[in-house]
Amino acid sequence: MMKEDFSALYEEIDALKKEHNAIVLAHYYARPEVQAAADFLGDSLALSQKAGTTDADIIVFCGVHFMAETASIISPQKKVLIPAQNAGCTLAESATAAGLATWKKYHPDGLVVSYVNTSAEVKAETDYCVTSSNALKVIESLPKDCPILFGPDRNLGAYIMQKTGRTMELWQGDCYVHRHITTELIQSFLEQYPDADVLIHPESVACNDDAILAHPRCFVGSTSGILEHPQRSNKSLFVIATEAEAIVELARRYPDRTFIPIAPEHRCEYMKLTTLEDLRDTLKYMRYEVTVPEEIRAKALLPIQRMLSIH
Repeated sequence: MMKEDFSALYEEIDALKKEHNAIVLAHYYARPEVQAAADFLGDSLALSQKAGTTDADIIVFCGVHFMAETASIISPQKKVLIPAQNAGCTLAESATAAGLATWKKYHPDGLVVSYVNTSAEVKAETDYCVTSSNALKVIESLPKDCPILFGPDRNLGAYIMQKTGRTMELWQGDCYVHRHITTELIQSFLEQYPDADVLIHPESVACNDDAILAHPRCFVGSTSGILEHPQRSNKSLFVIATEAEAIVELARRYPDRTFIPIAPEHRCEYMKLTTLEDLRDTLKYMRYEVTVPEEIRAKALLPIQRMLSIH
């Protein structure tokens, strides 16, 4: 099959970026051709932070809706656009602000800790945000006798409890891609590829298993951590236990290594909604702006700031 030529679209997108003083952000799970069009690649929070440091007037976020919201929370003075208007996230949508408010009503001395993969309304009811890379550090910094509700990802929460010994109540949400990465699946790939490291995202079900966490060839880390691991490893073969599109950036960074997706049939359909044509049309028509009402934005910014203040 001939590789599709996107050169004309890339030229049009570049011209529109210059015309509107815009930057394009893309998540590692976006389509490969969309990643190639981005000014910055990263995970959701890193991209939003990056957007806040540029002098661009327009931020185009090639990801899902909560990511664009986070960019708007951090950079309210910029116009934030999302090319795929219906790009949601089942994990983010599993948590509700009303549910968190009810929990806090019955636990007035408790703290709500929310994964950054949540809506602005949920962040506004949150005490501390976390990412998959800093969640352990944030939880360890909180008072030991304080009740904690962690959400919405129960697998990330269970992983943190195992690593810290901290008891928390867990919101019962999960990522529909990572829920398929089970202990049995990891073990089968460990046996099939005895010379490979297995790199696992902590949203995966397998991260609830002590044997997997203790295995010398298993590395658990955020998407950014997974991308950095091969640089520290002497292995040439890696099994990638997260959304398979992360291999695009891994292959670019480490062309001499081999990467095997553990579950190529399970991909985030919402991350794939954005096409190059959508990106071009968003820049052309300045459409699908994502805004957060100021009252919610101000409240939602606080747990992000508290997280970033923990070193």
